[in-house]
Amino acid sequence: MTHIDFYLLPVGNPGSRLDFACRLTETIWRKGHRLYIHVPDPAMAQELDERLWSFKPDAFLPHGMLGNQPPSPVEIGWQEEPGDHHDVLLNLDLKIPGHFSRFQRVAEIIDDSEDVRKPKRADWTFYRERGYPIKAHDMRR
Repeated sequence: MTHIDFYLLPVGNPGSRLDFACRLTETIWRKGHRLYIHVPDPAMAQELDERLWSFKPDAFLPHGMLGNQPPSPVEIGWQEEPGDHHDVLLNLDLKIPGHFSRFQRVAEIIDDSEDVRKPKRADWTFYRERGYPIKAHDMRR
């Protein structure tokens, strides 16, 4: 069964959701997982791609857009079909992608903006009502 992790970010840091996504991506990759990052559109995919190259000057994080050849251990996409990924999904979309349950783990990031909080509360309820194991990681401490 898919395990769901919600990461609750501190208040008052604009752009923190994508910054945290970069750090979380590095952590997941260093633990040996393949990661698919689902974003809402090509614009966010491009922004995240650029941030992953520059968020940490001394680190290399092999990543690319879904469908590029050769495939990368970390891939970014907005399409309905996530390729051959089944390990970890980092969902940066405001809605749950239909393919979430094929993954072993799903990570959701919640910042303090109402635009993110409201749909992610609904996502929490969706997962809970369907019996998925949920864990909250309070990054505000």
